[in-house]
Amino acid sequence: MEGRKVILLGPPGSGKGTQAARFAGELGLEHISTGDLLRDAVKEGTELGKKASQYMEKGLLVPDDIMLGLIEEKLDSLDSNGWILDGFPRTLTQAEALSTMLGGHQQKIDRVLLIEVDSELIVQRLSNRRVCPQCNAVYNLNTIRTAVEGKCDACGGDLVKRPDDEEETIRKRLDVYEEQTAPLIGYYREHDDLVTVSGAGGIEEINAEILRVLK
Repeated sequence: MEGRKVILLGPPGSGKGTQAARFAGELGLEHISTGDLLRDAVKEGTELGKKASQYMEKGLLVPDDIMLGLIEEKLDSLDSNGWILDGFPRTLTQAEALSTMLGGHQQKIDRVLLIEVDSELIVQRLSNRRVCPQCNAVYNLNTIRTAVEGKCDACGGDLVKRPDDEEETIRKRLDVYEEQTAPLIGYYREHDDLVTVSGAGGIEEINAEILRVLK
């Protein structure tokens, strides 16, 4: 797997972030979360971060060229050539732009991994999700419980339910995902090596299946 470039796709609540962090470490690949890239760039006040914050402060989507710039900066900074890209692309336009950018660096996508989960299960999962604002740890009232109710195991901070995890918002996010992702999945089926795993099981079960298909 050394040097392998992997894109991770899946709806919100499919467990992409959790799984990416696990199998990235197990396979020796860099986990690139575009959400983290964006937050870090804004926090550090980089040139791209300043541009992105202008959109974020207005509640607007960050333009594709800024996101691609952040990703390109990150890839250029890596010691290893192997990575997992989590959270980008989300649209067909972004996928095509990413392929063009990688081609300019003599790189290509080796594997696209799609985690599929029934939408009702996603609503159940996300509505029970709780996060720690202090250290960004994520928990779930049903599956990842804390030792002390309402308190983060890692730092002791108070857990909160994000507005994104209200049921009405979750369903809207799923509608957007379905609208944007169908052509994206078709694109990767045609151009790259796309494999699908079920995200309906437990964390260990899903992780084992991902390792099996990636190896």
